[in-house]
Amino acid sequence: MSAAQWRRAMSTGLAGAAPRVPVGRTAAPSPAPAADPFAHSDAPRWLKHLWRTLAPRHVFTALLVLIFPFVATPFFTFQVASQSLVLGLIALSLTFLAGYGGMVSLAQMTVAGIAGYTMAVLGTSSSPEISLGWPWWVAVPAAVLLATVCSALIGWLSVRTEGIYTIMITLAIGVAFYYIVLQNYSVFNGFQGLRELKPPTVFGVQWRDPLPFYFLCLFWAGAGYFLVRYVVRAPFGIALQGIRDNPRRMEALGYGVVAHRVAAYALSGLLAAVAGILLAWYNALMTPGSVGTGWLINILVIAVLGGMKHPIGAFLGALVFVLLQTFAIDVIDRERFNLVIGTVFLAIVLFSPDGLLGLWAKLRSRLSPTQAMTSPQRRQP
Repeated sequence: MSAAQWRRAMSTGLAGAAPRVPVGRTAAPSPAPAADPFAHSDAPRWLKHLWRTLAPRHVFTALLVLIFPFVATPFFTFQVASQSLVLGLIALSLTFLAGYGGMVSLAQMTVAGIAGYTMAVLGTSSSPEISLGWPWWVAVPAAVLLATVCSALIGWLSVRTEGIYTIMITLAIGVAFYYIVLQNYSVFNGFQGLRELKPPTVFGVQWRDPLPFYFLCLFWAGAGYFLVRYVVRAPFGIALQGIRDNPRRMEALGYGVVAHRVAAYALSGLLAAVAGILLAWYNALMTPGSVGTGWLINILVIAVLGGMKHPIGAFLGALVFVLLQTFAIDVIDRERFNLVIGTVFLAIVLFSPDGLLGLWAKLRSRLSPTQAMTSPQRRQP
């Protein structure tokens, strides 16, 4: 083979070249590729992509989350699973910003609180002198829209900074909103907040019952997850990741760095706003404690615990956080919960900067060489 032929073979990944087989041995038959029923069909592109990316673990996870509420107690369905989905959706908005945009924001719970408070003020609550009594199908979209706009404004203020300055600006906005709702009694009812926030009865279903509320949270959590998965593969998401890695080069190529970052804040605000509505319905109230400094930090802890390199990490971190929050009081005093979650957080970050997903990746990398050595196709003669 000449040098030119060798370079062409290497550039094409040795396409068409037969594998070398030791003398006296026969090559192990390669596994036949799985048949693609949509290869020559006119099926939609999303269906073809779903078939090609679907793995057994995806089917197992889907069956698990669908069957879980029918075999678990109402306590686990509502208190653990539903709360994990809601907090995971808020953490997903931070994962999208930080993991794919390189922007760490501590105002995601603030955006969720804006949506919850707006729904309470426009809709119905325990304070009829404050709430306007709008129907839910008007109050809920208006709350989501206002929170998304506020998130875009927060992004417009903070995207011109980087690193610790972005964190401090978003933290200052979150603390400012906390003191506004704490000290304002004419709109937010001060320390007591707005109570009796219940989801509407639609199609004769009480949506705050454990089973319906779980599937409501599961639907919106799944919608947020697949939305992020789609966006990060779209041209906007690819450009956003390029801006995360090298904003100056992307700006030189003609991309609007500020515009992309503000749009990312708006999209993350949409996710946080939907979760804020669900959080208000879950707690049946909105108080300053729901948007306090502790919860601003907790969302960051949840996102880092799960891992920011994949959207599923937000829900994994939320599940661990809720389990610790729910059952830590059985082992230690309730006031020591922050010590427990802080210890778990430090341990995971110390051994895996990528969170629980990083630990799983390390475990798979350690097991894969063993599987490769025992595989008949890799066995040496």
